[in-house]
Amino acid sequence: MRYADGGGLTAEGHACREAVRLQTAGLFTQDVDPVEVARRLRVSSKSAYQWKRRWRAGGQTALVSRGPSGACCRLSDRQLDRLRVELARGPAAHGWADQRWTLARVTLLIGRLFHVRYTLRGTSYLLHRMGYSPQVPSWRAGALLDCGAKGPCSGGSAGASPVVVVLELGGRARDDLAVCGTSPA
Repeated sequence: MRYADGGGLTAEGHACREAVRLQTAGLFTQDVDPVEVARRLRVSSKSAYQWKRRWRAGGQTALVSRGPSGACCRLSDRQLDRLRVELARGPAAHGWADQRWTLARVTLLIGRLFHVRYTLRGTSYLLHRMGYSPQVPSWRAGALLDCGAKGPCSGGSAGASPVVVVLELGGRARDDLAVCGTSPA
């Protein structure tokens, strides 16, 4: 099954799943066996048994969704909006010499602006939730640099060629949000 971009179900999928759970309450009031409920509603018997336990403990309201699980974002909506603005200003506006956003730089920026610590992976998840996604082009920046063309990345270590990763927002590639790294040659 393919999930929505953020993982899990879409809003329609959540609504459909909740409707199925609420249908089970009606079947349980008719004293239908959980295995039969699972067969009729095309769900697993494990889910049917769990829903029956929850229904016995709290009635139909116990079957209502409690919302998405997991930790909530440590930044408020206002802070997320400010982070978008600061990312759009570019790394040079924040003291870096080049125009490359890396996860380490974005993490440091979040710490400076909001006094909140994120790991690199947490920053990656945050950027994904905000609509940014890393994009790796099919060409290598090293090939551009070898032929003398001016590429978005410069330098690199021996035995490695630079690879440009462009962060994309809302389906549009953004030139000012490039992340450069190296990959083994």
